[in-house]
Amino acid sequence: MSVAKIIELNAASGTSMEDAVQAGLSKCAESVKNIKGAWVNEIKVVTDDRGNVKEWRVNLRISFVVE
Repeated sequence: MSVAKIIELNAASGTSMEDAVQAGLSKCAESVKNIKGAWVNEIKVVTDDRGNVKEWRVNLRISFVVE
């Protein structure tokens, strides 16, 4: 039998949404083992006055197996 736990975190990137997701997963993996997947709950962009994207922000729910 295995038990999974889900944690929620926010991550950001000035490059892309995918980079923000990868940054969040990489940082999480520094202290959490057995990561099995993630859901992207929300995506937000920060823009300048002309509507250009300055930063991508994501809200992630990350699942991992508890040992």
